Amino acid sequence: MNDATTSLRESVGRYGIWSTQLRSEDPERAGERAAAVAELEQLGYGAVWLGGNSAARHAAPLIEATSRIVVATSIQSIWEHEAAAAAADFAELEAAHPGRFVLGLGVSHGPMVGGYRRPYSTMVGYLDDLDGAGMRAGHRVLAALGPKMLKLSRDRAAGAIPYLVTPEHTAQARETLGEGPLLAPEFKVVLESDPSRARATARAYLARYLEFPNYTENFLRLGFTDADLADGGSDRLIDAVFAWGDEDTIRARVTAFLDAGADHVALQVVEDAPADTLPREAWRRLASLLG
Repeated sequence: MNDATTSLRESVGRYGIWSTQLRSEDPERAGERAAAVAELEQLGYGAVWLGGNSAARHAAPLIEATSRIVVATSIQSIWEHEAAAAAADFAELEAAHPGRFVLGLGVSHGPMVGGYRRPYSTMVGYLDDLDGAGMRAGHRVLAALGPKMLKLSRDRAAGAIPYLVTPEHTAQARETLGEGPLLAPEFKVVLESDPSRARATARAYLARYLEFPNYTENFLRLGFTDADLADGGSDRLIDAVFAWGDEDTIRARVTAFLDAGADHVALQVVEDAPADTLPREAWRRLASLLG
């Protein structure tokens, strides 16, 4: 394990928050976002993972509003950001706030990208370009699901940030990565104990992801069936990729990722609320139940 990876694992701690809301560029809500990320730092979270096609410009105001918490992209699409520009943006933010920004990279999804082609080879070329621009591997992580991308995360980055996975995937990923690289899976949480309400909220959120082959193929590799992927997802699938229930149940579900080999879990709160709502009370509840 190199020094940069060791430092990153220590900086992000065991728990972080994954959020699309915090990457908003709405100027009228800038103060609200700053206050929210400052509170996340006070609550003890080690990192904020900015969902969607995020970039350094989304991370900068959150870093400036805090003193310790790491802010990362989850992910920055390699199709929409030139490597040289990404490296330059990283260098600028790193110079101003050393160790506070991590570049999370991903290949996105074919249905979302015009001219999508050879995602693995394109990622390799992108990493080559980042190297050429002077960006070190220890400051970037990859959104990896399959074995080839996980090996690339091990060899050309500080680790992996798998999205929409299970503890079983985490165990397999740890075996592929070895003990050194950071493994920081994302995990969705519905703070609801009623089974019908919890699953309905989860199923409504999951439906859009079942349109993307990257995820459906990974589910099939993990032993789910085509029937599990139909009609918004079976109860079996919902219960595997979302935590819901009482506090003890949710705590146990999150801890299962750490027991399987994760260094850090990026927790995404899923609620039946407008998409731009900052779930600050839920973040407080999660911090309390995780201790």
